[in-house]
This record gives sequence, C-alpha cells and structure tokens, in this order.
Amino acid sequence: MQVAELWRYPVKSLQGERLASAEVGPEGLAGDRQWALFDVDTGLGLTARRVPDLLFASGRLRPDGDVQITLPDGSVTSDDAVLSAWLGRRVTLRAAADAPGDRRYENPAEVAEDGEYDWDAFTGARGAFHDSSRIRVSLVSAGTLGTWDRRRFRSNVVLTGEGEDGLVGQRLRLGGAELDVVKQVARCVMVTRPQPGGIGRDTSVLRTVHRERGGTVAIGALVVRPGAVAVGDELTAVGGR
Repeated sequence: MQVAELWRYPVKSLQGERLASAEVGPEGLAGDRQWALFDVDTGLGLTARRVPDLLFASGRLRPDGDVQITLPDGSVTSDDAVLSAWLGRRVTLRAAADAPGDRRYENPAEVAEDGEYDWDAFTGARGAFHDSSRIRVSLVSAGTLGTWDRRRFRSNVVLTGEGEDGLVGQRLRLGGAELDVVKQVARCVMVTRPQPGGIGRDTSVLRTVHRERGGTVAIGALVVRPGAVAVGDELTAVGGR
C-alpha cells in the first residue's frame, strides 16, 4: 500500500488541510488536533458528535504556527467572541500546549425515550486533542472506504489498496517514521453528520459499519520513531510488536 492522501485537522472536529508531505512526531502529524473549542460554561471540549455545525468551519495553520478558522460565511477568525456568536454558546479556542489538565468530551450513549441521545462524558488524550491516547495517527485504505466519502472518517492517511485491518499488532514504516498499530478505530454518530461539499446526513453509514465491520473503520497507531511522510510513500511492515 502507498500513501494516497495526507490530512491534518488543526482544530478538533473542524475541516482540515490536505498535505503533500508532513512531519510525524510523537503526537501525530505536525499541527494535527493542536487546537479545540471548549464550552466555557460546562468545561467540555466540543466535537461534531454533539455540535454538528463544527464540520462546516475549517481550521488552517498560519505561517507563524498559529491557527485561523474559516466560518461557513467565509469570514476568518480566531476570536472567542466571534466563535461564540457563531455557535450560540460561550466558547473558547484553546491550544493543546495551554490545556494541561483533563480534557472531557461527550459521546452519545443510548437513545432516550424521546428519540434523542443520552450523552456520556469521557476523558481524552493529553497532548494533542485526540479522543484516545492510543491513537496518534489514523490510517484507512481506499478498499475499506469503497464508495464512502473519506471525509466522513477524518483519517490522517488514506492508503491505496486494502487490508489495513490485518496490520493491527504490526510495526510499520511510513516514509521516515515508524508506527505501532495498536487497534482498529471504533466509529460513532459523527460519521453520519452532514459536511460541506454535498455530504448529507446519512445514518445508514453507521448502521453499515456496525453490521459489516463490527463498528470499526481505519486503524490507529502510536509513533515510535518520528520522521517525514509524503504522498506516494510505501507503507511497509517491519515486524510485530
């Protein structure tokens, strides 16, 4: 398999950036999930599971290493007051480096009697704002995606071919980096959410993922040796862990 696409998502749950190459460090692709929006009143980090509107904005790294957000109306900001007005709640944009404590997010649990989700809070990873400390780089193949739009799954690396599920437990060389593949990535309601560019709300995606794939799409890895990766690089196994 080869690298067909590289993606980083500077702001958690916002649209990201397609890259030709990237540095891979201990926390994943440089700049990936390094900012997140937090609800000032609840203290919870916001994701598109709970706030689907997040997917209609995009995050971009500036040349100085800071981040800017493009809102659905095309305006560009990183101002908390502007972001709060857009979302209709008090929010603050935080950098991972400035958020050393526990990061709490919400996951949909059982559907309540009124048809709405009940929500459970969970603690995410330290460092970059990943949901899990066991996933710093996510990879998915074109074969697994099939006709699904890859943007629903927000993986960092899209691979040619198929068969990534069989790589769990393996150490891989990706460009100049080495990864330990530790798990398959469990999927939730977020893959059903609408997004820009004609991606509509589609609850059948998650039903199919559970019925045909045991609830997972993509694999998650930890970085054991930093290095650079570029589109076209081969993914090769270098042994088990």
